[in-house]
Amino acid sequence: MHDLSLLAAGAILASLILYALLGGADFGGGVWDLLSRGPRSPAHRALIAQAIGPIWETNHIWVIVAVVILFTGFPHAFALVSTALFLPVTLLLAGIVLRGAAFAFHSYHLHDEEGERRRWGLVFAGSSLITPLLLGVVIGAVSSGGIRAAEAAAFGASRAWLAPFPISVGFLTLSVFSYLAAVYLIFETDDPALREDFRLRALWSSAAVGVLMVIVPLLARRGAQDFHHSLLGSDWSPGLVFLAATAALGAHVSLLLRSYPVARICAAAQAVIILAGWGAAQYPFLVRPDVTVPAAASPQATLRFLLIALAAGGMFLFPAIGWLFWVFKKDAVFGRTRNP
Repeated sequence: MHDLSLLAAGAILASLILYALLGGADFGGGVWDLLSRGPRSPAHRALIAQAIGPIWETNHIWVIVAVVILFTGFPHAFALVSTALFLPVTLLLAGIVLRGAAFAFHSYHLHDEEGERRRWGLVFAGSSLITPLLLGVVIGAVSSGGIRAAEAAAFGASRAWLAPFPISVGFLTLSVFSYLAAVYLIFETDDPALREDFRLRALWSSAAVGVLMVIVPLLARRGAQDFHHSLLGSDWSPGLVFLAATAALGAHVSLLLRSYPVARICAAAQAVIILAGWGAAQYPFLVRPDVTVPAAASPQATLRFLLIALAAGGMFLFPAIGWLFWVFKKDAVFGRTRNP
């Protein structure tokens, strides 16, 4: 029972990591669309739409998988999160839906009027900014220790997410998504000027991620004490900090030297390490301090069927996504490694 619940919890974490690496970069593209200024801003927006267009719907698979595993494998935790964090979770889902709809109307010219297209563009960019922020706030709230199961059952929604620590996690999530997007977009164009624009954006967002990786643990000392102790006081903590710092430094130096393939590997590794560290520090809790992984798990038969379904689905899903990327993103993902 315990091992099956651990496998199911690990599948949630793996889904969130894949969502950050793929879907997160799509949100980051929307952020750069919103912040784009200057004479090359139309080219920036066209490049972002071209990069996101073939794959943006597919990238949402991973968050759907994570929600389905939580609902099926840990229904008590699902009920607590959706009750205590009703408002941010609802706004988060609304942001995901609005962003997709707005992207379709804006990028595929489903409205011919220029004013309508501009408004859909603002919805796309604005929801790309708000949604990652709320995703991070929800993740921070479940780690903060401020959500009590008994209070949620008695009074409903909690205000634990309206605190400095969850909000700082929200800004870290937004920064990581923007950082990944800027690095990935370098590979989406042959235009030296556009590549240089996104290299500078990647450098600035890399610095923002570095600053927030210091601020978040500092705020956790007061706002999420148990999580802070687990994150920085465990035997694995020095190794995690070393790996995160190495990946961050490697990405930043590689961007300065325009060694883009290395920068992409280091940036992706940095995102993976951040989420893996959060998962390790959060374990054995799904929602601190009352809901643990073993206690919230469904019966063994349900977990077994869930894991078999995940394994069987993965046999079809991964080859299909690999083929999709090969068809539409071959140059950017597999082959575009030239320097300016």
